Amino acid sequence: MSKQSGTIVKHRIGGWLPRNHDVLKQWLDKKIAYVEHPVRRDAALAPVIQDFQNFIEHDPTVYMGFHQMFEQVPTKPPYDNDPTGQPQVRDYLLMLKLFNNIIATAPAFEQNDLVGFPINAILDWPMGTTAGMAMFMRPDVDQQFKNMFDVWTTQAMPDFTQTYVCDPTAQYYGYKSWDDFFTRLFQPGVRPIAAPNDDSIVNSACESTVYRLASNVQLTDSFWLKEQPYSLAHMLNYDDYTSQFVGGTVYQAFLAATKYHRWHSPVNGTIVRTVMVPGTYYAESPEEGFPNPDVAGPNLSQGFITATAARALIFIQANNPDIGLMCFIGVGMAEVSTCEITVKVNDTVKKGDQLGMFHFGGSTHCLLFRPQTQVTYADNIAVEADVQLNSVIAQVSAATTST
Repeated sequence: MSKQSGTIVKHRIGGWLPRNHDVLKQWLDKKIAYVEHPVRRDAALAPVIQDFQNFIEHDPTVYMGFHQMFEQVPTKPPYDNDPTGQPQVRDYLLMLKLFNNIIATAPAFEQNDLVGFPINAILDWPMGTTAGMAMFMRPDVDQQFKNMFDVWTTQAMPDFTQTYVCDPTAQYYGYKSWDDFFTRLFQPGVRPIAAPNDDSIVNSACESTVYRLASNVQLTDSFWLKEQPYSLAHMLNYDDYTSQFVGGTVYQAFLAATKYHRWHSPVNGTIVRTVMVPGTYYAESPEEGFPNPDVAGPNLSQGFITATAARALIFIQANNPDIGLMCFIGVGMAEVSTCEITVKVNDTVKKGDQLGMFHFGGSTHCLLFRPQTQVTYADNIAVEADVQLNSVIAQVSAATTST
């Protein structure tokens, strides 16, 4: 990480935080100045934020942890400033004031650059501390964040009106809320379904960028290590189907800030199980924390969070027996961790049919295949490749073993 304000950060994956430190510096400076203005300094907190404060102050362990996560951020450069270049937020009370402001407003553009992860920007350094890890792994702390997100209810994209369903003559293009904007629909025909009747072809389930392609995934593994191997039992929350995927394949891709945020079926088949797994919001891989934290730690922790974050599991029995059972996993990241499944057990789905969506933005997702499923990726599928929804990502050949 550079100490120089305005340095371009090369690993801001997905566009959720600006790559230029100066942009974030100005954004947080304005936020702090706003909430600390004498007129607003003692303003009442929203009920959900007041509940968060009461929760922190009435549990001695949590109270200690929310002090220590700020105290453990070193006071020497460069950590005397937070990732935005401003003096580090040093206590939970200012943190809550900033949260109070953020949940009442939509994520903002600063100098035409999106600050799509505003809470993440505040918590970047505390997330890398031992106390932060301990706090953000607690289910009761995550419940407070979930309560807050439940209350949190543009022209950065070219050809917007031709691409998305909207009303350009209406205020805010007809979108009723920030979430309504993020869950917008494509115009009919914008993302045609590739090979709709070819059951040997697997399509992209999300408008996304490839993060990782992995094979021979293990039942359990040390997902907190630097390489963040996949740990199936944790990813699938010890589901009864887990054993069928041991030794199988994982395709993971993330959704950028300005992209489409709904999930669609990659195969023709039948929904056999859906599971909502509660999880963390601000836990990141310990390898990305102190003593050498990376400001892009949350994005670089995408493998880690498949085992820890709030997520949705959708098991699909593909019509093609060479695919058989597969699983779509929608994985929440930070304040965009609200997953909604819109299909139910026994539903028949065709390629391109909606499965669900992320609310308040996008995140990361996985397609999980059994070891018998022989997956050959399309020529354009590689790490960091942009992949359109409903396009071909792989072809499946005859399975080595039928089930």
